Amino acid sequence: MSFFGKNIKKIRGVKGLSQQAFAELFDLKRGTLGAYEEGRSEPKIETIIKIANYFSIQIDGLLTSELTVNELLKFKGDLTTYAEDVAREQFAYVPCITENTVNDYISLYDKEVFIKELPTIQLPVNPAKEFRGYTVNNLEMTSHDRGFYPKDVVIGENVPSDVMKKLNNGTLVFVVVDDKLIFRRLYITKSNVVLRADHKNIEDEEYPLSDIKEMWRVRYVFCKRIPEFGDHVEDKLLMIEQELLKMRNKLG
Repeated sequence: MSFFGKNIKKIRGVKGLSQQAFAELFDLKRGTLGAYEEGRSEPKIETIIKIANYFSIQIDGLLTSELTVNELLKFKGDLTTYAEDVAREQFAYVPCITENTVNDYISLYDKEVFIKELPTIQLPVNPAKEFRGYTVNNLEMTSHDRGFYPKDVVIGENVPSDVMKKLNNGTLVFVVVDDKLIFRRLYITKSNVVLRADHKNIEDEEYPLSDIKEMWRVRYVFCKRIPEFGDHVEDKLLMIEQELLKMRNKLG
């Protein structure tokens, strides 16, 4: 058995590369890289050569012995590093549904192999819980120039089927139902689910609760643009108050 898997995992740690980032360097899929690291698969010789050349490592060293951090950092003599002793904080990998993968996700949402091939982002969330990212691709959740725009990313926490009815009305969710993935606000009526857009011209969609294949409650939001903070109404009232004060001072 070669040491290839252990060594590339150690290289990633030293260089601060995620599995996704490392895989992209060598035109690999993240799942393929994970199989190498776990010893479930061996790489092609071309891949070994690419990695060895990229990091200036001898091929036999990459395959036949476990490389040390010092070797990887090219440290010499008594110069040491504490990198091996540091307890690295592990962020959770969150699979993310993109515009390019959304159609496949609708039919393959429950296939573990497919989920592992989705792009991922790392977040400081509870790794014991299941999260999913969704890239907004329409204007259904906008209202008066506010809301969610294409390329915004929402992160949802999985909602078990027995918890769905307990969610508060107006909760932001994205769900898989029929042949759609829908991102809207949730309203429960008896045994039905109403999915309501913030855009006033978009009609509600209603489904039996039993038809919902998967539901994710939005917990985090990443906006492509910097959102506006503050209340515009309060700003306008303050402006009017200042103008009135100026007029009174002139009349006085």
